[in-house]
Amino acid sequence: MSPTAADRAAEGIVFIISAPSGAGKTSLVKALLERDSTLKVSVSHTTRPRRSKEVNGVNYHFVAAEEFRALIERGEFLEHADVFGNQYGTARSSVASCFATGSDVILEIDWQGADQVRISHPDAISIFILPPSKETLRNRLTSRGEDARDVMEKRLAEARTEISHHQAFNYLVVNDAFDTALKELEAIICAERCRHKNAIKRLKPLVDDLLSAP
Repeated sequence: MSPTAADRAAEGIVFIISAPSGAGKTSLVKALLERDSTLKVSVSHTTRPRRSKEVNGVNYHFVAAEEFRALIERGEFLEHADVFGNQYGTARSSVASCFATGSDVILEIDWQGADQVRISHPDAISIFILPPSKETLRNRLTSRGEDARDVMEKRLAEARTEISHHQAFNYLVVNDAFDTALKELEAIICAERCRHKNAIKRLKPLVDDLLSAP
C-alpha cells in the first residue's frame, strides 16, 4: 500500500540510516534524537531474542515468529527482511504515529529494507554509515560481548555484503570520530529540511504573505 498524494503532503521526511553491525549506527541515532526533538525513530519489530539490557517497545517490539508472519500477511509492514536468521520489520502504523506528531522519522534498517522503502517513499533520504577500517569494525563487535563467537563471525562476513550496497544511498558518513560523524548527520538532516520541496510545506504561509499585495 503506497501513500496517496494527500498522505505524502502531510508527511515529514523519511531518513533511512543503514550500516553494518558494529559501525555505531545505534549510538549515533540515539545522540541525534537527544539533540533534536523533531526527530523520531520508528521502533522495529523483530523475532530476535531480547538481549539483557534491551527493553521491549523501546529498542524493538519483540514478537514470536507466528505473530511476525501474521503482520506480513495483513500487509502491516512498510518493509521487512531476514537478517542473520531473524526477521525485522517496520510497521506502517509506527511511521504514521511519528508523522502525526509533526516529526521527521528515522528508520534504522538494513539495505534490504531500504530498497523496499524507496518504492513506497521515493523521496526518502538514505544515509549509510561506514566504519573507519576492518580492524575497528572487528574490535567494536568483539567488545560488545553480547553475541556468541559464531554469530559475531557471521556479522563480520555480512558486513562486506552490507557495504557492497553503498552506491544505493544518498550519503556516506564514516564513523571514526563520533562527534564528527554526528555533526555530519546533523548537517545532512538540516540540508534536507531546507530543500525547497520539504521547506515549503512549513513555509508556504510565510511565502504567501510575502508575495501578497501590501
